Amino acid sequence: MDVQLDNPIYRIVGKAADSLGIKAFAVGGVVRDYFLQRHCTDIDFVCLGNGIELAKAAAKSISPNIEVVVFKNFGTASFHYHDKDTLWEVEFVGARRESYRRDSRKPIVENGTLEDDQNRRDFTINAMAVSVNEESFGTLIDPFGGIQDLDRGIIRTPLDPDITFSDDPLRMMRAIRFASQLDFYIHNDTFDAICRNAERIKIVSPERITTELNKIVLSPQPSVGFKLLLKSGLLQIIFPEFANLKGVETVGNHAHKDNFYHTLEVADHVAAHTQDLWLRWAALLHDIGKPATKRYDAKLGWTFHGHEVRGSKMIKKIFTHLRLPLDQKMKYVEKLVLLHLRPIILAEDEVTDSAVRRLLFDAGDDIEDLMLLCEADITSKNEEKVRRYMKNFKIVRQKLIELEEKDRIRNFQPPVSGEDIMKTFGIAPCREIGTIKDSIKDAILDGLIPNEREAAWQMMLEKGAELGLHPIQE
Repeated sequence: MDVQLDNPIYRIVGKAADSLGIKAFAVGGVVRDYFLQRHCTDIDFVCLGNGIELAKAAAKSISPNIEVVVFKNFGTASFHYHDKDTLWEVEFVGARRESYRRDSRKPIVENGTLEDDQNRRDFTINAMAVSVNEESFGTLIDPFGGIQDLDRGIIRTPLDPDITFSDDPLRMMRAIRFASQLDFYIHNDTFDAICRNAERIKIVSPERITTELNKIVLSPQPSVGFKLLLKSGLLQIIFPEFANLKGVETVGNHAHKDNFYHTLEVADHVAAHTQDLWLRWAALLHDIGKPATKRYDAKLGWTFHGHEVRGSKMIKKIFTHLRLPLDQKMKYVEKLVLLHLRPIILAEDEVTDSAVRRLLFDAGDDIEDLMLLCEADITSKNEEKVRRYMKNFKIVRQKLIELEEKDRIRNFQPPVSGEDIMKTFGIAPCREIGTIKDSIKDAILDGLIPNEREAAWQMMLEKGAELGLHPIQE
């Protein structure tokens, strides 16, 4: 089979390889994505010779200004270049044979043949190679039936899956990631090997695991990957807090829903509306506090009181363990987990201006994300209940717009500052300043006074008088 490679980089590399008297091939993901008709900007080449020399020769053919980054220890080299508003990342390596020690993912590398190089690939769909030398340009080398597996939508290892996964346990995460991204089926023998080797994932660094986990979170339906992670036993090892959501407990006629599957339903709904990684993480973690707060009440049945507070407090520990960023992204997830019940409570009760103002004040610029999360959280099979909630959410959204236009609450800045209070009453920093500021804030949020300086100033004077403070005479 001939593959129609139209990117000029293939001819450039082929010509450079011919000049060096070596054979070169495009391999891996770029070949897979060619047949899947997916855009791929990362292009890998393997050659039967020195990959570093080939990289330098190819880069020089494009431009003398291209910097080639060399990793001598690994025998690899790479460079970036722009073409037609696209940044291409191109990597080169000499064909090699790999062997592994049981306690490490780092292989012992020897020079090898193209066959050796294809044997070491993780899955058949990633083990295809296409020649770029002029005499055989576009010829596909597919020893393991990668084309057929792409057509059938199957993830399968080229060689014995137990050896593949034991050698490099991260490949287990990659198998599930590809299944989730591509909506492919993991071959039974391959999946059984993942289950048998799940404990091997413990030798992989958290950073590498989370890279794959984030790709699962960003896949079209995150539930596909998380169900496979649970079934394989990997989830219980890499993310036990999430695995703990699984299960239903029954007392008499009272049973709670399975919070694992409910959470995945919420995550899929959010994923259908946004590619934002952190909003997707908020969806996955919104009920993470439920196992710790689950209680049975003879009158009320199963309760999870305060799970939003407990869950919000768990986020930092989870982010730390998974090596996710402990910055504003984490704080954003904490906020959404903490607030995720607020719009639902509003939708159950009468939607008052005061409650909407406070929601707007607490959520700030993240209010739209919070509303999307809350709408996704309504997973009831009772259609009438869902219609009622969605109708009330529309009312909440409309009030959010009206009150923001009128009262400017979203990024609330008090009309009277602490410095104003100190200067007016001639006092140093003290508790009374906070009391006055809180009173003004509450009055504005409750609609007792407008969000204007004059009204806030008058209230400052009144509250100051109650606290025994008197304006100084200038």
